Amino acid sequence: MPVFHPGRGAYDQALVDIGVALGSHVEQRRREGFRFELPPGVDEVLRSDRYDSIFYRVLGPAGEQLGGEPGLAPPDAEEAEQSLVLYDATFKGQPVRMAAVQAPCGRSTCTILVAETTVKRSRAVREILVSSMLPEGLIALATLVIVWFGVKRGLAPLARLSDEIKARSPGDLRPIEGGGPEETRPLVAALNGLLAQVAQASQHQQRFLANAAHQLRTPLAGLQTHTELALAQPLPDACRAQIEQVHASTIRTARLANQLLALARAEPGARGEAAELDLKTLAGNEANEWVHQALARELDLGFELEPAPVRGDAFLLREALVNLVHNAIEYTPRGGHVTVRTGERGGQPFVEVEDDGPGIPPEERARVLERFYRVPGTPGTGSGLGLAVVHEIAAGHGASLTLGEGAGSRGCKVGITFPHG
Repeated sequence: MPVFHPGRGAYDQALVDIGVALGSHVEQRRREGFRFELPPGVDEVLRSDRYDSIFYRVLGPAGEQLGGEPGLAPPDAEEAEQSLVLYDATFKGQPVRMAAVQAPCGRSTCTILVAETTVKRSRAVREILVSSMLPEGLIALATLVIVWFGVKRGLAPLARLSDEIKARSPGDLRPIEGGGPEETRPLVAALNGLLAQVAQASQHQQRFLANAAHQLRTPLAGLQTHTELALAQPLPDACRAQIEQVHASTIRTARLANQLLALARAEPGARGEAAELDLKTLAGNEANEWVHQALARELDLGFELEPAPVRGDAFLLREALVNLVHNAIEYTPRGGHVTVRTGERGGQPFVEVEDDGPGIPPEERARVLERFYRVPGTPGTGSGLGLAVVHEIAAGHGASLTLGEGAGSRGCKVGITFPHG
């Protein structure tokens, strides 16, 4: 059974008061029995409500109809004996709130049923909800905003630290600057310690490669000279073949030492001083040696050299050019063509080497930039370092390396494009 509720107690009490007032108009007459008479003015006042409609029904001691709306349903039989019953019902298709009040009728008891539609009650509930939930919602929203700004402000140093680390290249091992909040300083200190250890290990590796390459170059140069002198002498065929193999191996080993030295110098922190250079001049200075190599392999080596000023390490850029031209001469069949170009496109200096050899399959172009990787089935005795060296040198100068096909979709064209000066 519905009972008094804090949100509707006043409305329920008004129904009870109406029931008590209506009960006072029940009279008992000796001949006519019980009779309910309500003056017309009272009935108008009773029903004068701006929002809701009020209905009533008066039942005698035996449940007989004495007045009002006969369709109003009394409470359940179990509750009918109580002096006051409040319950919800439906009347004429509308939800109503009802009060069943027991009123004295002589020595007996009459039942007064009073019903009211629930417009005011629903409106009051909505107003209570709005008045209570709106401030709570604003408080919750303000709390979320404060927490969001607080967390964002508190994490801003970590976000800046993350952006700084992500913006670095793999070889940038400088200590992280900026103290940040007190809570992050141990983390920054630990990262700086790790970076210092990695930088030290990298320096040791670079120093070893540079020293090993330097130490190898002198004896290899001497060995190459002695083999060339020996080959200039009259020798038995069997002996000449053996010395030619030693000579070729010496040249390959010397080239590998140069490539290792270039890799060591291409690492960040090990590069030489940058200077203003011209790729046209660098290529022209090496042209004589390249021509002799091309003639030995019966290749047509051409030059299309235009000024291409850049700023960089002369040793590394020369090594990149040497590797590109050597690869083209090494893998282009006899009778083929190799072209070396320098110049500017759209204000960006470039150098490229194009040949009409076997080329590099598209699916292998990413892997050939890895160190010591060679395309399966490639002829020759290369080490797989040439393009890896070029890639490292290009990246160190902020340039982009492209691999593609030559003219007529034949051969290979490798280009290095430098940023605007």
